Amino acid sequence: MTNFVLVPGMWLGAWAWDEVAEPLRAAGHHVTAVTLGGLAERAGEPATLESHIEDVVAAAGDAAAVVLVGHSYGGLPVRGAVERLGGRVTRVAYVDSGPVPDGTAQADFSAGGPAGSDVPPPSFDPADDPVLFAGLEGRATEIHGRCTPHPYATVAAKLRLRHPQQPPTDLIVSTFTRANVERMIADGHPFFAGLDRRDYRVRELPTGHWPMFSRPDDLAGALGGA
Repeated sequence: MTNFVLVPGMWLGAWAWDEVAEPLRAAGHHVTAVTLGGLAERAGEPATLESHIEDVVAAAGDAAAVVLVGHSYGGLPVRGAVERLGGRVTRVAYVDSGPVPDGTAQADFSAGGPAGSDVPPPSFDPADDPVLFAGLEGRATEIHGRCTPHPYATVAAKLRLRHPQQPPTDLIVSTFTRANVERMIADGHPFFAGLDRRDYRVRELPTGHWPMFSRPDDLAGALGGA
């Protein structure tokens, strides 16, 4: 039995993991899906990147061993929580994300709205971006309707870390290929900073950027198999 802590990306709440959590629980794992401050049922709460890191740490509770899973933006608070939780993290999985280095902000990778404004959710419509939104045919309206504008402060803030070391790491890639990722790691791309080539695995799950919606059973299988 594994203690999973599932952290969603921008605009989403714990609800985004429902279709992944169900098969993991059925397989006997303990699963905690996180709603970060300022989102979903916590909309309106003040939120910072620091408070999002604390949300992840709190979700780990007093478990002696946890596997942290971060999707997209969720990789930043997960990376911060890895440092706080230390040896209690037995493995970390980044879903279309990566263990970014000290000084990184989500804004370095994705454009938001006007400075100071919360970031509105995208359409999720494959007609608008057939790569990013692949697999979401027929679900775009439902997903968009449940999303929350993402707190600007958490997007602009820089992640502050003291230690570059990583625990054993899974990179579950959906909009990248294994070859792309391994080349980026070899080239020292900051998105995958701090990885020891002996301690990471790349798992391909071809789909759009939101495999928890487009391929939830396969994502659960990739996580459970880790």
